[in-house]
Amino acid sequence: MRKFLFILLLVPIVEIAFVLLSGKLIGAWWTIACILLTGALGIYLLKKEGLKAKQSFQQSMRQGQPPGFALIDGILVLVAGVLLILPGFLSDLLGILLILKPVRHALRPLMIRWLKKKYQTSNVVVYTHDA
Repeated sequence: MRKFLFILLLVPIVEIAFVLLSGKLIGAWWTIACILLTGALGIYLLKKEGLKAKQSFQQSMRQGQPPGFALIDGILVLVAGVLLILPGFLSDLLGILLILKPVRHALRPLMIRWLKKKYQTSNVVVYTHDA
């Protein structure tokens, strides 16, 4: 919990520092334009990749398979969307990275490990395709 509070306080400070530094280096109007452009790009990528994740989830359900990876992709796309809504370069960068399929694919094992650890004492079972 302490780590979460520390990160919660640190992220806005870092975001503000990046925006101020960018304003000094390239000017206020270019900084605002970059924030708006990355936000628009992020929204476009979010729609595109979110639709793909939804279709993959639905296909898994139609085939009678557990939607494990599709569900994890959907969660990561949702987190990416939240990050893209937040103003700032660091959150935009992290959000855009999470929307990219290779990055999500690389994060799957970490998410599965975290879910197994988090829910190992409960009745929740995390199924994966990799046996």
